[in-house]
Amino acid sequence: MGSVSLKIGDGTARFKRASVCSSALNLVMLFSVLTTNLFALYAFTSPQHSTRPSPHKNISVISEHVSLILREIDSSQRKLAQMEKELLGFEIIDTSKPNVPTELKLFLQNNPLPLGKDSKTGITEMVSSVGHSCAGSMELLAQYMNYKPGGPCPDDSSLAQKLILRGCEPLPRRRCLTKTIPKVGLSRSPLSLWEPVSDKILSWSGFGCKNSACHNAKNSGADFDLVGNGYEKQKWVKPRGKNDFLADDVLALGGGGIRIGFDIGGDSGHFAAVMAVKNVTIITSTLNPNAPYSEFIAARGLFPLFITPNQRFPFSDGVLDLVHTSKLSDGAPVEKLEFLMFDIDRVLRVGGLFWLDNYYCVDDESKKTLTRLIEKFGYKKLRWVVGEKADSSRSGKSQVYLSAVLQKSVRL
Repeated sequence: MGSVSLKIGDGTARFKRASVCSSALNLVMLFSVLTTNLFALYAFTSPQHSTRPSPHKNISVISEHVSLILREIDSSQRKLAQMEKELLGFEIIDTSKPNVPTELKLFLQNNPLPLGKDSKTGITEMVSSVGHSCAGSMELLAQYMNYKPGGPCPDDSSLAQKLILRGCEPLPRRRCLTKTIPKVGLSRSPLSLWEPVSDKILSWSGFGCKNSACHNAKNSGADFDLVGNGYEKQKWVKPRGKNDFLADDVLALGGGGIRIGFDIGGDSGHFAAVMAVKNVTIITSTLNPNAPYSEFIAARGLFPLFITPNQRFPFSDGVLDLVHTSKLSDGAPVEKLEFLMFDIDRVLRVGGLFWLDNYYCVDDESKKTLTRLIEKFGYKKLRWVVGEKADSSRSGKSQVYLSAVLQKSVRL
């Protein structure tokens, strides 16, 4: 068919003429465009009962067609949303509803990256993260996101925790300023670990008790009493029963390689304080059910992590030397317990220790279920003790507790 040459420097760029196939394709496309336009022209200019159609009638016909198209689009969108819900298995947050706050819409809005696709991560836009279960608590979520941007945050810590406990985790970020409390009188570590924490540096807003004395009186564990509660300071240091393992003994089982760890449901951070004296850094996960536990832990110079055990732990794979807990969601379905155990296994490094500390077994079946689950991972049982303790309610009945130290092995 021939070609046209264009000299560029020392090289020659050649532009081949269109082939027979490409020409035929262009003709087909041109025919399609012409046909479509002719049909459109016929639809809007064809006479109905007169040779000269009324302009108002044409506008009415066009309006009806547009309304029909809009209704079809709306119906298709609803069907697609329902299909998406069925495929995902959960509801998504519909920001088109009138009761959704503007701040929530702005937070959930996807923003394209200004320079296009990121070469390292491969992402093309910034996507905000919010728990899918938030869709089931839209009324509370709307209340949580209803504030003045740039102004003070509402006093709603109890509302935030209520959302988290309903599975709305993580919560969306907010553009408001939290209340500031001067942290006066904080001691340096290690003195801060067991010195009394002043009520003046804790926020008691939203709680039934307004000071530590009230909280300790209503809780048998006396969580916030660091002076009179000698048991907590001696726990893991001096044995009280065969189920109580000592910190030094467990650290020795780790061969001197225990440096960082995670305490699931660590309440006031007592375990982290004991381990800090042993030069082991422990991150404590806790909520604020009836007192400001997170602030209390931080005032002691320790690291609080405000998450529930239901959330995937925010650690990379195989980075922790130690995971400690006495709370494994007892009474929950086996599948829930499995998800928790597999996430513990994920964050624990090879050779790391899983310390199950005085886990209360509701019944013999509960103990057998947990035992079967642990054996799935092939951990080496360094310590394994099943013992009985008197019921704390003084009913005269004994309760069964399981304590174990397990070492993660290499899996091929």
